[in-house]
Amino acid sequence: MRVVAGALLLGLLSGCSGRPAGVLIPIVDDTPGTSRVDMVVATVRERTDGPDVFSGERSSISSFAEIEVSIPPDSARKVGDVQWPRSVPGNPATDFVTTRLDALTQDQAIKWFHERIRRTPNRQALVFVHGFNQRFDDAVFRFAQIVHDSNAPVTPVLFTWPSRGSLLAYGYDRESTSVSRDALERLLTFMAKDPNVGEISILAHSMGNVVTLEALRQMAIRNGRILPKIKYVMLAAPDVDVDVFASFFNEIGSERPAFTLFVSQDDKALAVSKRVWGDIPRVGQVDPEKEPYRSEFERNKINVIDLTKLKTDDALAHGKFAASPQVVQAIGSRLAEGQTMTDSRVGVGEHIIKMTSDAAATVGTAAGLVIAAPVAVVDENTRTHYREHVSGLGETMADTATSGRNVVTAPAAR
Repeated sequence: MRVVAGALLLGLLSGCSGRPAGVLIPIVDDTPGTSRVDMVVATVRERTDGPDVFSGERSSISSFAEIEVSIPPDSARKVGDVQWPRSVPGNPATDFVTTRLDALTQDQAIKWFHERIRRTPNRQALVFVHGFNQRFDDAVFRFAQIVHDSNAPVTPVLFTWPSRGSLLAYGYDRESTSVSRDALERLLTFMAKDPNVGEISILAHSMGNVVTLEALRQMAIRNGRILPKIKYVMLAAPDVDVDVFASFFNEIGSERPAFTLFVSQDDKALAVSKRVWGDIPRVGQVDPEKEPYRSEFERNKINVIDLTKLKTDDALAHGKFAASPQVVQAIGSRLAEGQTMTDSRVGVGEHIIKMTSDAAATVGTAAGLVIAAPVAVVDENTRTHYREHVSGLGETMADTATSGRNVVTAPAAR
């Protein structure tokens, strides 16, 4: 009986589906009451022939695109939510859908930006740099949600760096931030030197703060300061070492943008990151009223917004800046008035793997895979990545065994 019941359960669960591929394939939307967000995208992701357009792999060159996203009528959605289609094509009346996606050359992207910023009130641009564990479609839809829900009068520019969209790719994603730093600096420099631009605001989330701070630091070293048209930098849940953060402000000089920091002590994603990185606190999880943080924030004139008591539907408490109607609308008001102020593709099993594995320990990863195996049956996001993790673990163990044998059998040094 247990075997039969288990087989039936497995059959039912195998029919469950997660987010479908192909949500970025454009469709026609003539639904009354929908809204459109038209953005330009700059990325150092590798192009793919599949429906995802860009993968999580790294490219040595920057690519560009124009993407228009349709958002359901306000009566059919909750502010702060990204409503993913259950199947493709999605229904514009209830789902986020893509209505245009055009690959652009660099010159075409420059022309798009130059013309759009000229028509934008106060000629403001908003650059969004997404965080860890984000596929290309995640970044596009999340930014569209932020722009729409904030009602920000801006030219939207998405900078998306190579993230594989999996908790188990944390190390890969982290290294991708270094690969992406130069491309983001070039993008910001171009924008800051465009005569049509009035001001630039940057909104970075999670690990995207690493890319952002490194690009701004490099710009300050190169030019003697961060370029003056970059007026506001908003750092949401930064997955940044507190010592690295303090060093950044010591190096960029006194002529700097206005910085706003969003923190939350209940951020579970940053709690895991803290453990991975030698138990050093992450900036996005500190208590801004405690020392030495309070004095450092005051000295560097950082405006801090503590979201700890704010409750949202985000189980990780890592994307409150976008999931909270109050916060995202406050961002929009700041942008409109010129005043100072993730998501989640995470599977349950991937949480277990992450919590049981050390970043450098094959044994820990193996333990996590074993524990997560039953969860992979019931959780789509875990199941999506599970096979590749098992395969990767097998290759790692084989390499480790070979290396160990070579060490044991090698002649002793004389």
